[in-house]
Amino acid sequence: MFDPTHIRFCFCHLRHKQVAAISTRNKYEKTRRFRHYPTTDAKLDHWVALLLTPLAFWILLSGLDDCVIDVAAALAWLRNHFSSHPDRKTPTDAELAGAPAIHMAVFVAVWKESRVIQKMIDNNVTRLQYPRFDFFVGAYPNDGPTLTAIREAMKRHSNVHLSVCPHDGPTSKADCLNWIYQRMILHEEQNNVRFDMILTHDAEDIMDPDALTWINYYAQWHDMVQIPVLALPTPLREVAHGVYCDEFCEYQHKDMMARAFLGGFIPSNGVGTGFSRRALEQLAAAHNNRIFEPGCLTEDYENGFRIARLGLSQKFIPVNIRHGRAIATREYFPRSFPPAIRQRSRWITGIGLQSWEYHDFRETLQHLYWFWRDRKSIINNLVGPLTNLFFVYGAITWTWANATHQPWGLGHEASWLEHASAAGLSLQILHTAIRIGLCQRIYGLPFALAAPLRVVAGNWINCVATCKAITTYTNAKLRGLPLRWAKTEHAYPNRTALLSDRKRLGEILAGGQWISPAQLEEAIASQPPNRRLGEHLLHLGRITEGDLYAALALQNNLPLGKPEPEAVSLPVTRALPAAMARKWHVLPFRVAAGELYMAGSEIPNDAMHGEIRQFSSLEIRFQLVTPTEYEELAGQYLD
Repeated sequence: MFDPTHIRFCFCHLRHKQVAAISTRNKYEKTRRFRHYPTTDAKLDHWVALLLTPLAFWILLSGLDDCVIDVAAALAWLRNHFSSHPDRKTPTDAELAGAPAIHMAVFVAVWKESRVIQKMIDNNVTRLQYPRFDFFVGAYPNDGPTLTAIREAMKRHSNVHLSVCPHDGPTSKADCLNWIYQRMILHEEQNNVRFDMILTHDAEDIMDPDALTWINYYAQWHDMVQIPVLALPTPLREVAHGVYCDEFCEYQHKDMMARAFLGGFIPSNGVGTGFSRRALEQLAAAHNNRIFEPGCLTEDYENGFRIARLGLSQKFIPVNIRHGRAIATREYFPRSFPPAIRQRSRWITGIGLQSWEYHDFRETLQHLYWFWRDRKSIINNLVGPLTNLFFVYGAITWTWANATHQPWGLGHEASWLEHASAAGLSLQILHTAIRIGLCQRIYGLPFALAAPLRVVAGNWINCVATCKAITTYTNAKLRGLPLRWAKTEHAYPNRTALLSDRKRLGEILAGGQWISPAQLEEAIASQPPNRRLGEHLLHLGRITEGDLYAALALQNNLPLGKPEPEAVSLPVTRALPAAMARKWHVLPFRVAAGELYMAGSEIPNDAMHGEIRQFSSLEIRFQLVTPTEYEELAGQYLD
């Protein structure tokens, strides 16, 4: 039966459903427009998620691989700590001193290093606490300033010798080292001596005073001994150099220890590496007298592999803190981004790309894991900045989604990567924490806490360096050109860095038997607050003026003695106003190899250098004289 009321009810119900559907559709469209689906943001999330898939698994794989090294390094430390074997345990001072001292030769290959080579030689020759060593410095005939600087150093040190390559430079560091070796053999024949171990160093190196003693100790069992290499500390603002501090600290504490523990070959660090004479002679026989591969940009790494291949024993000395300092070769690495990129590009080209040319398939397979370790950095370097960008993108989109109470699009698109990403991030946090802990041991906590920020800077430096290395190597191979020695500008540390571990004057006077320990204690107890210890000992009559200045010269690593009359140039003595020379008790007397030689009775300081540089831009080479000798010079040349 027809019911108008029922029809009205059905019509109203249908109308109500239409309104509800329209409202729902409008609400959906509003949300859809707000979330931009499926517009640009959604598509970007989709593509980022696709790129994250291989990236997340690579980071996880690399992180797990690093865990192998972490565990191996920890086990190596435990083994060495509890071992009683003299080759593994940390030797005492008495054990170090008790090892028979072998004759060592230090090789330094240089090209355009006139600004630093004299400082390097003077500092290391006078500070090394080892009885039997000679320096052989190799240079090129077309590098006149460097040759002059080396000859000047030879006048002061009888155990410094010059090796001039027979051809113009630069060629490669390896080529220069090979000619230094030939010069050493000639020296042996002419002087009836023999060197038992050869060390390689660079013009910017600060050798630890006890470095040769430690190498000599382990040379009793090994044919290659590598002492740690660490960057010198610099201010936090020097981010590029801080990256070197972090990476070398971690590598020397962890990776090198793990390699030795797991039986991998020990790559030479290029500096602070001692090779036995037997090792070099076997390398010469196996490689047509090319001990160092002339065409290789990273001959140090290659020689570490070659020595292991010959079955010779290798040793990496762990980082030891002794006498308040780390026993290691210290140096300044590039302190700004462009030179850092240039140097790292050479390392990547040599180790990651060129090195493959020197190994056959069987050698590669035998050392496959270590080649993987050394070359995976190419991929890490390329994806590092990408990882940083994705992390920032994810953090921004997640923050925005939470702030607007909307779903996180990237999280939805990459939901199946949640566990892999979390695991990879956790491993990265763990390894960063390890790096902070190791850096804290050498550089202190404030510097170490900034390591996570330097990781980001290091990612971008390494990425650019890797791209440059790939481009350089590819162009060289396509054009049939040799890879050239990429020169890195070097700086040598100032006096503050060099004297950071110097002994106190009283220790030197008592140790040199100028005074007895009892007399030293008596002088310290009676020393007035406004009088220096040396002056007080002079006042008491315990030492002479000559004794005091001999001790000051040792403490400050300065040559001592009044210059001979024939060494004094009258025009040079007038390089400074007489009033300033009198004020600072100095006398300029000679210019050689781009340096201004100056005699004075006061230890040079920053204020003195600042005033003198107003009148001369030359590097200053200071020579200590007693006050009596200075007055004689001043009376002759200033009055």
